[in-house]
Amino acid sequence: MRSFKNIATLIRSKRIGHTKNYSQSDLSLLLGYKNGQFISNVERGLCNVPLKMMKKIAEVLDINPEELKSAILKDHEETLTNYFNKASTAKKLVGKDMDNIKVL
Repeated sequence: MRSFKNIATLIRSKRIGHTKNYSQSDLSLLLGYKNGQFISNVERGLCNVPLKMMKKIAEVLDINPEELKSAILKDHEETLTNYFNKASTAKKLVGKDMDNIKVL
């Protein structure tokens, strides 16, 4: 399962703590989206910010690019960990099933 929780937390905290106190709709419009649903999805960890929007969101919310990069890399690391843990568990389950098969 993909992880977006670090970028979600960063975007939400920077939006809420910003001196302009942007709403989700305000921020979405500034980024070129039609409504606040995009930022809502990002802040709930359902999706990531597209790469083409990273620079703009960093500028609008006054996020240091290194901080943004760090959050994204943490999410990628968690995604990979989730993937490998899931693959390892599936392999163990398949192995157990193979032990129970009798050859005629």
